[in-house]
Amino acid sequence: MTLPEGRVRVGCWAHVRRKFFDALPTAPESRAALDFVLALYHVEHSARDAGTIGAPEHLHARRTTSARVLKHLAAWVDEQLPLHPPKSTQGLSLRYTKGQWNALTRFLEAPSLPLDNNAAERALRAMALGRKNYLFVGNDEAGRNLAGLSSLVATCEANGVNPEAYFADVLMRLGSHPASRLNALLPHLWQPSSSAPDSS
Repeated sequence: MTLPEGRVRVGCWAHVRRKFFDALPTAPESRAALDFVLALYHVEHSARDAGTIGAPEHLHARRTTSARVLKHLAAWVDEQLPLHPPKSTQGLSLRYTKGQWNALTRFLEAPSLPLDNNAAERALRAMALGRKNYLFVGNDEAGRNLAGLSSLVATCEANGVNPEAYFADVLMRLGSHPASRLNALLPHLWQPSSSAPDSS
């Protein structure tokens, strides 16, 4: 899949965990993979408890403790791969992990990258609940517009931004805002103009 320019894929450790959990009944050795994943989350929980999420200390913990866990997990995956049929539940779990490795380890590059996309999936739950209604959205272009707007609303909510205030301000500024600085209008970077409605 081609990603938009300037975007990179970040893997989801919750998906990895689910695959190995599903393999447990037929491959008890997948418990080792679950323990490795748990160790990665332990680093994140420790950073949250210490109030260092996103800080240099968090990145340091990832690049030391998490990197060490990943090294052991990678060796375990390579050791296990030849022992399981490719189409078995465990074989599929191992191959998924190996195939997604670059994306799964990208969180080592920045402390702002989450280990999983659970928050994004929760934000999309409302869309999933209303999907039968969206069959009547009008046409393909209207569907794409709705998807874009829904994504912006969810991003506002994830960043503690009032979506109504955000859209009221940004829509008024779009005509005069320099195209080279459109990123500044994204919800996580947005600074309300002095005439913007209350954003709380």
